[in-house]
Amino acid sequence: MAAQPGLTDREITDILRGPNEQQQPINATCRRLASDGKIRRLRRPDSKIGNYPPLTNIQESDPPPDEPTMDDTGEKEITEHGITEDDIKHQLVTWLTSQGWQPSVRWGHAHGPDVEATLGSQRWVIEAKGCGSRSPMRVNFFLAVLGELLQRMDDPQCKYSIALPDLAQFHGLWDRLPPLAKARTQITALFVDRNGSVTEVK
Repeated sequence: MAAQPGLTDREITDILRGPNEQQQPINATCRRLASDGKIRRLRRPDSKIGNYPPLTNIQESDPPPDEPTMDDTGEKEITEHGITEDDIKHQLVTWLTSQGWQPSVRWGHAHGPDVEATLGSQRWVIEAKGCGSRSPMRVNFFLAVLGELLQRMDDPQCKYSIALPDLAQFHGLWDRLPPLAKARTQITALFVDRNGSVTEVK
């Protein structure tokens, strides 16, 4: 990166993996490096997001569109745990694909289900949230993701799930959801860790 500063995720993918390979793994890695302070993701003159060494002195007028955005409380949706909502989506794409599903993802705050996957005639809708930065925020995220998913439930044949970081607080919130609510809605929870492991809990 020091030899070729400012390469986009697509350009890095073309060099390392080939022009026809998916760029999502490189995108997730670059954003993780940026969150650790090892690189800077800055807008280039052509409006594309480039990856630069951490000491690069470049000013930009707007934040990168695929970086963690400010949530409703004004705090960044990223903490020491380091999993954002888009990180969750990236991991779900890899996991669903490995299970034979064909996922479609809406990044950032695009309208529609966060993840919608198909396997033959089967359909799976998943709403995701990142880790948040404080305990009360995570409670709000949990309630919000449930509400968003309930509003998507218009197909009796479809499977519905929420996806959350594999954190003890989210497990506790899910465990406290009444069994009757889980039984009536048939919603499952997908817990995703930083290594890409996904655990489905009913």
